Amino acid sequence: MAPTILVVGATGNTGQSVVETLSKLLRQGSALADHRIVALTRSSKNPVAQKLAQLPGVEVIEQNWMEINADWLRENEVVRAFVASQSQASQFAEESNFLVAALHAGVKYVVRISTTYPTVRPDAIPFHSRSHWAIEALLGTPEFEGLQWTSLQPNSFAPIYLQTAADFIKQYRSTGQQGTLKLVGSADAPVALIDPSDIGALAAHLLAQPDPSPHNKAKYVVNGPEDISGNQIVELVEQYIGTKVENVVFKDLSWVDAIANYSPGPKQLVLSFKAFPEYQWQGLCSTATSSKEVLELAPPTWTPAAVLKRMLDE
Repeated sequence: MAPTILVVGATGNTGQSVVETLSKLLRQGSALADHRIVALTRSSKNPVAQKLAQLPGVEVIEQNWMEINADWLRENEVVRAFVASQSQASQFAEESNFLVAALHAGVKYVVRISTTYPTVRPDAIPFHSRSHWAIEALLGTPEFEGLQWTSLQPNSFAPIYLQTAADFIKQYRSTGQQGTLKLVGSADAPVALIDPSDIGALAAHLLAQPDPSPHNKAKYVVNGPEDISGNQIVELVEQYIGTKVENVVFKDLSWVDAIANYSPGPKQLVLSFKAFPEYQWQGLCSTATSSKEVLELAPPTWTPAAVLKRMLDE
């Protein structure tokens, strides 16, 4: 068996791009050309999983990542790994369990997905931000010196941020009627939205480094290539519908209440997400905050306008 780069959540928002980009990079004369890529999925019948299985050097395995232990990692000769845990109450327990297993199995390098950088702090109101802070603090302890790691702190995912705009356009095209355009963003604050595929490409470039030590213990701020404000999103929508938007609500957080009402987890934790966009409204999430290493390794390419067009063409 060859040394393995493990991609947890390979069929997810970022994981698919990690696998696709890694497959290309390892074919381009990489020092890691002898490594295999193991893409984890809950179902190999998933169309995305089946697509990934056709890529050179990729093996798709059905495995619940929360059940992985050190023995499994050693048996599969995992030397590097990518992980993007879900924002739920059990996030710290689940991801830290994997990281402890990786440490004891002798995994050399892990790239993980964190969250928007101004929120990663111990006193953050959103629970998932505190979870990410705690995981990064764990990795930074002397006990974890044997495991090199990089934490990517991405801005808001463009497809999620722009979903209400896409829905508004589709509704107008279908009915000729306008509803209310509800946007998370404020009218004027710039936000550098990032596409998940750009995050995945960056993670792949890090995992393909012959020597990841220059990126060890790094926390990279990952933004998209352009800033966009709420007013600019409105302008994009108007270009598509060919008329002025009649009703706009900025700083809309009604979606949090909707998620909380249907979430199986503690409602109060879900409601803590309401504090998350405040950092964006303060102008703290613009392209000016991007880490230079990100721009050197794999500069993002998906602009908000291009992402919106893709969403409407799907």
